[in-house]
Amino acid sequence: MTAHKVAHATLKGPSVVKELCIGAVLGLMAGGLWKMHHWNEQRKVRAFYDMLDKGEISVVVEE
Repeated sequence: MTAHKVAHATLKGPSVVKELCIGAVLGLMAGGLWKMHHWNEQRKVRAFYDMLDKGEISVVVEE
């Protein structure tokens, strides 16, 4: 009896360097988006207090 050789796909394990690079890129992107959100919120708060100091707006209801 002759053994038939069948080509099987060999599964390779995860590439550690590739996983680290992908993780670093995703982490930096998420951090950048969070930082931009934080800067926008700071800008809104700063604009509110600037307008409050100039008297353009008031937090007291006029009667």
